Amino acid sequence: MTRTLTTAATVSYLCNAAFGAAVAVGAVDNRRLRWVHHALYVVTSSLTTAALVASAAERRPACLALLPVTVPLAALPYAGGRIRRHASVAGSAAPAYAIALVLAWRNR
Repeated sequence: MTRTLTTAATVSYLCNAAFGAAVAVGAVDNRRLRWVHHALYVVTSSLTTAALVASAAERRPACLALLPVTVPLAALPYAGGRIRRHASVAGSAAPAYAIALVLAWRNR
């Protein structure tokens, strides 16, 4: 279960980051689609929480790797809409997602 949930959380994070980057460079006009970014944030947070719980229950090292992700995910709603600040807070989660994904797919 850890492998599936960690992969889903990472893919959701990447989709949200890609959507945010597309908005930042002007490729996507999100005035009518703002809810998409917010919905992806909720999905990413939920999947990350589920991955944390599953990996802790299975005593997998991916749990420890995902723990740092909770800080930027919790801070994002308060980071504001300024692109630099929002992107830097959101981007700070990327290394932890990558490490957790590698650990989740590594053989026991």
